[in-house]
Amino acid sequence: MEERASGIILRTRTFTETSLIVQWITADLGRIATVAKGARRPKSPFLGKLDLFYEADFSFQRSGRSELHALREVQLTKTHAELRRDLAWVHQASYFGVLIELGTEAETPIREVYELFAAVLKAIPLTKPRARTVLSFELKLLRLLGYDPDFSALNSEGEALAKSLLESSFEELSGLTAASGSHREVNRFVQIAVGTALDRLPPQREKAMEALLPRTTGSS
Repeated sequence: MEERASGIILRTRTFTETSLIVQWITADLGRIATVAKGARRPKSPFLGKLDLFYEADFSFQRSGRSELHALREVQLTKTHAELRRDLAWVHQASYFGVLIELGTEAETPIREVYELFAAVLKAIPLTKPRARTVLSFELKLLRLLGYDPDFSALNSEGEALAKSLLESSFEELSGLTAASGSHREVNRFVQIAVGTALDRLPPQREKAMEALLPRTTGSS
């Protein structure tokens, strides 16, 4: 019996010479892995439909033996093509996908995680690449995963910035102000928090944050 879902592609990887494994985050089913058989063939019905950050309605045949299910049909709803205009945006979105993979269990629905990813993909291309987008996403995801950070280790300026990053929408981040050095202090704090929660700090974070931290007071 086929099942249907709506989701965003977190990652794809080669499975066989002609097939792909597609990792999705969905609102109702959580993180789910599917095999797109024949997806790498020139005349595949999946051609042009399976790429990073693509949103789609899809159907799949659930496996009774593993967590790898057979992808049947894909109807694209959004490609987020604007993300690909800047490599820094791609690095950020890719890092967020890695965090979701590491921080969630397969097929355990957390609708808020799906909604968070959808929101940040929409917001990323609205401004130049910013460190505060990464920090905000990390803090919001930590909260959703049950690792609500304790900001008492920060000084008053850092604590104020961290709370604003956590509570503000991604669109509101441009309006935040912070004292000189606060972003760097919050960055160090979040690095430790993410590494502790996930047992390691993903190496993709370096690319996501590359050259984005401000040297003085101002927007990032």
